[in-house]
Amino acid sequence: MQSPYSKAAERIRLYYGCCTSPLAEASENHESPKTSCKPKSTLSNCRQGFAAITASTFFPNTQFTNHEDLPSLFESFVQFTKAYPQYSETSRVDQIRAQEYYHLSLSHHVCLDYIGIGLFSYSQIQSQYPPALTSSSSPPSRFADSPFFSLSYKSVSLKLQLLHGGQGSVLESVIRKRIMEYLNISQNDYSMVFTANKSSAFKLLSESYPFQSSRKLLTVYDYESEALRTMVTTSEKRGAKIMSAEFKWPRLRIHSAKLKKMIIRKKKKMKNRGLFVIPLQSRMTGASYSYQWMSVAQENGWHVLLDGCALGPKDMDSFGLSLFRPDFLICSFYKVIGENPTGFGCLFVKKSTIQILEPSTGNGIVSVVPAKQLSQLIEDSSGTDSELEQTSTLEAKEDDMNTASFPSGLTVSQHIQPVKPTKGETSEKEAMKNIISKAERLEISEKWEPERAIALHGSRNVKKSEKEGAGIACRCLDHVDSLGLMLISSRGRYLINWLVSAIMKLQHPNRLDNFPLVRIYGPKVKFDRGPALAFNIYDWKGEKVEPLLVQKLAGRKNISLSTGFLHYIWFSDEHEQEKEKILERRKSSEEKEKAINKSGKSDQGITIVTAALSFLANFEDVYKLWAFIAQFLDADFVERERWRYTALDQKTVEV
Repeated sequence: MQSPYSKAAERIRLYYGCCTSPLAEASENHESPKTSCKPKSTLSNCRQGFAAITASTFFPNTQFTNHEDLPSLFESFVQFTKAYPQYSETSRVDQIRAQEYYHLSLSHHVCLDYIGIGLFSYSQIQSQYPPALTSSSSPPSRFADSPFFSLSYKSVSLKLQLLHGGQGSVLESVIRKRIMEYLNISQNDYSMVFTANKSSAFKLLSESYPFQSSRKLLTVYDYESEALRTMVTTSEKRGAKIMSAEFKWPRLRIHSAKLKKMIIRKKKKMKNRGLFVIPLQSRMTGASYSYQWMSVAQENGWHVLLDGCALGPKDMDSFGLSLFRPDFLICSFYKVIGENPTGFGCLFVKKSTIQILEPSTGNGIVSVVPAKQLSQLIEDSSGTDSELEQTSTLEAKEDDMNTASFPSGLTVSQHIQPVKPTKGETSEKEAMKNIISKAERLEISEKWEPERAIALHGSRNVKKSEKEGAGIACRCLDHVDSLGLMLISSRGRYLINWLVSAIMKLQHPNRLDNFPLVRIYGPKVKFDRGPALAFNIYDWKGEKVEPLLVQKLAGRKNISLSTGFLHYIWFSDEHEQEKEKILERRKSSEEKEKAINKSGKSDQGITIVTAALSFLANFEDVYKLWAFIAQFLDADFVERERWRYTALDQKTVEV
């Protein structure tokens, strides 16, 4: 009889065509989780063929040793479409980007510094403003920080909130329902709370999980995470025994034998082993992990927390969640991709698991409250600069440690603070006050309100929608749903693998040993890798260019990158001699030092640069990153940039 895992694999095989998802691979190897499998079918051949096509189509047998010799954007795109002709089938993404997220192109800014999904589109956000405020060439950024809703903290225990918190306001209930529909999670099976950010969700769970009876916390992360470190610190204080998976050098695959040994129970009478935390995909290296690890953990008495924050849009489709149904799920949402990093985290708890939780302080749970309408803002205000500025300015709070201009997690808007306006802002406000009299504001409000309500609520029954405060259309989620899993994953696969292939063709000149400019950590060209890349740049002498410097120089080129720290790297005897050259000691604060477990292994690792592609990324974005990295082939590039920082900005770059 065919097992449910095999049936699921068949479903996915039909859905994906000739190639499968990580879940299908896990289903075919249910007896023993493995990170690699022998090529024994056309599926494996298809995966191998993908790498071969990528290598043979994009400027084959060519190495670039001078950044001035790089092919143009147009020429590179021609080669790209030869390698991946199916890319043209994803043109719907470009249309949506041009219509709804046009700020990504207008700003000439390449956002590669976070993985996440937004709630609203940029066009939708702009539609909330009266014509008088959007008539200028620049958007009304002072109002852009508070679209549609704000967050307020609640002092309540997680368990009590899950059991007796109810659905909250109509607005909160609608947003919760939309998110659960997007993730294909049934409200009959799971309860959900909103949290300030990803770190808050991890901390809440670690404060409520019964570590006194279920003593172990086992994590699967190849990188240091601020949110996870918070969980480890809190859990350890509550008596948890901390364990972590290790990752084999050089490809950074999970050390399956060690992880399996930690998961499988030794004593059959032990019911609850502890909490098993897995992201299924590294937000830094792009490595994908099998869904089956969750299944094996559940079979051996572990509660499972699935970290969905690093997964791309639609990756958490019904195939995985309907089969393995983790006890806990954490994900996060931005408001606007590439523009506004504020938003919230979501903690889902399986209803059958709620009873095991213990009372906690409840710090981190938030309520979603309607933002004050802009028309009311104008009417209620006396028109003073300070009142307008106070209402529109919101405090942003960083979530994850790996940030450039945007965090990998989310920030929470909670307090209103006055900000002293610049001369330009003051004159702009004076002009606005002179132009918009009270009568004109009333006229604007009357004409604009119905249009805004239709845009936000998706209904012409304006009065009813405003009264209930419900029906906000999450257009970004709508866009992702309309595109679907196959189109989004295919587009990301083409772009990230082209970028990896292009970077690997950069070689330092005048070196007999063909010394590469870039070292990539984790998977290279691979069919099922995620849309994230971890790398370091090396100069012609073989010395690593400080990742923070690379990040700053990229920012000067309007490219947002992140930095991170890879850890728990395992070296076999074959690679033992490389260990001292590769590993470095983390430069950490006192608080981070306290979070290191007793083994001290997390204190050694590799500081890296990371790039991540959102579902809206296009070929021009990855080409710009490639062209920027290629500039390091010029031995004088870094020194010239240091001089520019000193001469133009009157400050030096700290290395």
